[in-house]
This record gives sequence, structure tokens and C-alpha cells, in this order.
Amino acid sequence: MNTRFPRTPFLAGADIEVKRSELLNYFHATFDRYESLFELLSCEDAFYKKSISLRHPLIFYFGHTATFFINKFMVAGLIDKPIDQRLESMFAVGVDEMSWDDLNDARYDWPTVDEVRSYRKKARDVVDAVIKNSPFTLPIGWSDPFWIVLMGIEHERIHLETSSVLIRQHALNYVKPHPDWQPCRDDGDAPINTLIDIPGGQVTLGRQLTDPIYGWDNEYGHHHAEVSKFQASKYLVTNGEFLEFVQNDGYNNDRYWDEEGLAWKKFAKVTHPTFWVKDKDRSGAWKLRLLAEEVPMPWDWPVETNCLESRAFCRWKSEESGLPVRLPTEDEWNRIYDHVQLADVPHADLANGNLHLDHWASSCPVTHFSHGDLNDVVGNVWQWCETPTYPFDGFDVHPIYDDFTSPTFDERHNIIKGGSWISAGNESRHVSRYAFRRHFFQHAGFRYIVTDTPITNPASTYETDAMVSLYDEFHYGDDALGVPNFMKVMSELSIDAHRQHGNGSQARALDLGCATGRATFELAKFFDKVIGIDFSARFIQVGLRMAELGSIRYSIPVEGDLTSYHERRLDALGLNETVNKVEFWQGDACNLKDIHANFDLILAANLIDRLYSPRRFLELVSERLNHGGLLVLASPYTWLEEYTKKSEWIGGFKKDGESFTTLDGLKEILGANFSLVEGPKAVPFTIRETARKYQHTLSEVTVWKRK
Repeated sequence: MNTRFPRTPFLAGADIEVKRSELLNYFHATFDRYESLFELLSCEDAFYKKSISLRHPLIFYFGHTATFFINKFMVAGLIDKPIDQRLESMFAVGVDEMSWDDLNDARYDWPTVDEVRSYRKKARDVVDAVIKNSPFTLPIGWSDPFWIVLMGIEHERIHLETSSVLIRQHALNYVKPHPDWQPCRDDGDAPINTLIDIPGGQVTLGRQLTDPIYGWDNEYGHHHAEVSKFQASKYLVTNGEFLEFVQNDGYNNDRYWDEEGLAWKKFAKVTHPTFWVKDKDRSGAWKLRLLAEEVPMPWDWPVETNCLESRAFCRWKSEESGLPVRLPTEDEWNRIYDHVQLADVPHADLANGNLHLDHWASSCPVTHFSHGDLNDVVGNVWQWCETPTYPFDGFDVHPIYDDFTSPTFDERHNIIKGGSWISAGNESRHVSRYAFRRHFFQHAGFRYIVTDTPITNPASTYETDAMVSLYDEFHYGDDALGVPNFMKVMSELSIDAHRQHGNGSQARALDLGCATGRATFELAKFFDKVIGIDFSARFIQVGLRMAELGSIRYSIPVEGDLTSYHERRLDALGLNETVNKVEFWQGDACNLKDIHANFDLILAANLIDRLYSPRRFLELVSERLNHGGLLVLASPYTWLEEYTKKSEWIGGFKKDGESFTTLDGLKEILGANFSLVEGPKAVPFTIRETARKYQHTLSEVTVWKRK
């Protein structure tokens, strides 16, 4: 390719207008390159046929990156209206294959390719206008609305890579070569791998918010470790080296696979790497699937595997060599990086590595790029690490994209380092910390190390997050100061109201703004199916964890630096029988997916005064309810401009010279479609801050019946 794809911009500068121009160029280059990737598809059917069953068809990813800009710009206040709410809901959240057999059977009425192209053009115009016209200051900081512009561009660069993997997994008849996406044509015999001594030393990781280049939340904070000496393979494991494992029946020998690997292997029925293809014209010969073609196997290119395959190879290699062979940890990978004294991809010159789309649209021989006494420390393919991703000390989520990292703190997502040939922008930097499920396929391979040092991984639990812990206690904790548990009370109130005023159906209920999910489980004692939806992925993860494990653990402050540790169990709460009746989804109450409908009851507890457009929610909520269904609202009506623009308040102001309460607004908005059947009445709740400090609040509850 031999062109320099623009690097992620510096956040500082002397001239705002120069920075606008730089950002505009960065956006256009990214947006155009992303669209050119989809020109590899040979026909419209290719957009709608799934590459793999575990992911959406490619039409989703074609639209997703554009809707990401619009949805995040709305939340950040950079724009005040959507382009197309249907598409922005449909394309909002992708499929995280949390399990290899976690099939998504949802049916979507996908738009046409031309509709998505038209939408992308409109989105491009919106982003252009924001970059050209929105005020901002330099340097651009984490908390600045303009940070979201960079977030959107870097997000699209991530999907440049993930979409390319799906295209590579597509049937060959659905793709075609493209002049802008030409692979390397060099290949040869695989070199003999050797071991290089890596001296022990200190590793210090983590970024500060003052760093000059955009980063994702999991890169910030601090981590320090002492790394013992070890040996590392000079080269990434090649197709040629991995062939020995295949020929020695490595895929069929169960002793090389851990429990997770065995389960995946059985499910996938694999006997070789996923991108290896048997040559039908030559018995026993292998070919390699690239983006848009199959080529004779380049044995000196890095093999591409998931983490489970990489681990199995290491166990086989250890048995064959008699050496303690394994994958490196994240700390050990960084020790390799420090040892060869690498630096990030330069802004002005081509990368010294197969990285950032500077060279080819594929891997290349592992002998092409040397980094000190090793090759391909960065670039060519991502490198699997033994470390499940975890938060550095001082980690904090970004409020506009709180589900980027936090859902991966589950001990099931392993870190990949080094970047691939298509990794660009933030992805290409050595501080990047991307993580995928161990069965997941990326443009990823591995380097092995030899060491007697046991693997030690920092805990990746997330219950120490102050806000999550506060809500854990609010939902699942004991009664406090004589005030009963609010979520339990609201659930019982909702069920009683349904018995008295409802439509007689117990089929479906929705806990909207479910937070950590107590009411979702409580409602499931009465309803056959309950859906919990919250905007925060951090909160949703608690509900999912409670449903899966039956318990959660968290810490809460006592005083000063003192904390107390708590475990809450579903069985102790009398809720263990509800697990199979609940589902948890991340979603926007003001823009729900079409599938979230036909409910007999909707509970929105302490929600409306935290929405960016409560009026929109209230005007549309009737569409989600069956006739005769109930809407239960609870709110202290604590209107704050940090959550809801004053123009969006539905009460708490003077109207025509008279006081206009939120209840007045509710009656005005809901009156056309609902009848008020209960309330208003005050229900108290307490929120524990420390052992001796609680917030005591009254929430006004009203019950509305759809006409």
C-alpha cells in the first residue's frame, strides 16, 4: 500500500483552526477508508448473510460506526436531534460473543444498503458540522465534549479491523479483490525459531489524563510490576512452525487443551487454524484465506489463532522440548517491548513494522521487520497474552462510553498486544489494551516464552467501583434507618397495582432504568418474563453476574480509608427461582429497540429526572405497553441540568406565571394515552454513603393505565 494513513492527532496545539483542519482530515480519511473496506463485498446479499453465526451480518457494521457518532454526540450535547431514530437504535449495540454458542436469533428488518449509504452521508455531514463549528479549547481533555469527536473516529478505526475479520470469514463468493486492499505477495520457507534472553526488570504501565494523545479508559491509571528474566521466541509462531502441531495430531489430543479449550474445540469441530483451507486441487496442500482470496500457504507468515489454540500449541511445545513454554503475560510482553527499545509509529514516516496499513492489507513474512534481536514485537498480527484484562489502579470509566471496557472485566477476556497490519490510530500504540474472548478470532497470533515463573494475574473484579458498589448496597443491602429496601417495595407496589388495575396478563414486564437489577428479579416472582434495561453497562454487568453466579461481592466505605466487604445472594433474598425468567440489556430509555415491546407492566423507578429527554420517553412509552398495561413511575423530581437540559424538564418551573409541577407535566403528556389509577404517594428511600451518613429521599409514585 505504501501510503501513510493519518496518525491519531495530538490533543494540544497553538491554533484551534489548524486543529479543526487536522481533525477533519483525520475523520475523512477514517470514514473513507472504512467505506472502501465494504467495497470488497461482491454483491448486496453479502451485506445480509452472516459471516459467522455469532455476529450480526455486515450491514450492521456498515451502519454501526456512523450511528455511534450520532448517539454519542447526542449524549455529549454536541447535537440536539437524531438523524433517524430507528437506525440509531438498530445499529447501536453489536453482538459481544460472550460464549461461542451464544447465538443471537433476533430478527431485524435491516435497511437497504442504499439507505445505509444515505444515512452515512448524513452522519458525515453532521460530524463535519460539529468539527467545523463547535467551540472547543486546546488541549482537548477527557471531560471535554470535543473528546467525543476523537472517540467516534477511533471507534471507527477499531471497527475497520473487526469488520475486516468478518469479511475474511465470509464465503469467498461474497468478496472480490480491491486495488486499495492488496495483500503482501512475498513468502518463503519458515525460519527456524530461536530463543532470545530477556533480562528481568521493572514494568510501569498506565497513562495520565494529561497525556498528549487520545486513549481509552482502560489505559489510564497506574500499574507497577517486577518481571523475572525469561526467554522469548525470536519470531512470532509461523504457519510452518504451527504445522508441526497440526501434523502431530495436536487438535485431537485432549491433553494439550484446558477445559475451556476442550469445550470450544468440541463445539467448533476444528482440526486446524480457521483461516487454513485445504487445497481441493492438490491433495494434502494448504492454502491461506486472506481478505478476498485464497493463496498457497505462506509458511513464513505468522499463524493466526485464538487464545485457546495458542495455549494448546504452547503445551505441546513444552512437552516436545521439555521446556516450560507458555504465552507471555501483559507485563512480560511490555518487558519485551522495553528490551528492544521500541517507540510508537511515527507521525511523519512509515512504520517500522507491518502496522497502521502502511505496507499491505495482510500479514507478511516474519523476517521482514526486525526490532532489536527479535522480529515483529509490534505489527503483523496481534499477540495473545495470558493476562485477562483488568483495571489499573486509579481506573475510571468514561461516562459517555461506559461499556467500552467494564464488561470485559470478567476473567474471560484476554489482552492482545502489538497490533496487526490493519491496526491504526490508538490501536497501533503500545499503551493500547484491547481484549477479546479467548475463543475469538482477530488478526491475532502469538509469541511464546520460556520461563519457570508462575502466572500471576491481577484481579479483574469490578465491585470496588464506588458508584457500582453504592447501587449494589442500595438494591441488595439491608433496610436502613427503619426504611425498607426501596427496590423491593417498588416491586411489591407494582405487582399489587397490577393485581388491582392491570390487564390480567402476567406474561412480560420491563424494569426500565434497572441499575443493578434487584427489581428485575423481584418482579420475576410474579411475571413470566422480566427484562431489565439500563443505560450503564457497569450496572447491567451486576445483574448478569447475579443471574449467572447467584451472588455478588462488593466493598463500601465505612469511614476514611476503612471499608467493609459484603456478599449478597439470590437464595438469601428468596429470588433464586427467578433466574430463568430475567434478561438484562443495555439500552437507552429514550430510544429503545423495537424488540422491547408488548409489556404488561413497565416500572421506571427514579428514572425520568435522569433522562436527557423525559418528554420523548413519556410520549413513546405507550407503544411499549399492551392495552390495559400499567406504567409505574417513581421519582424525587430532582431536576439537574447536568442530566437534563432545562428546556427538557417536564415540571419544576413557572408556566404562564404559575407553578407547574412534574405531576402536572406527567398528566399533560400521559393524559392522551393513560389514566392515572394510583397516587401520587410518597415512598421513602435511603442511600448509604458511609457507616454514619445516609441520603434520605422521598420518591413520588404514580401508576398509569394504558387506555
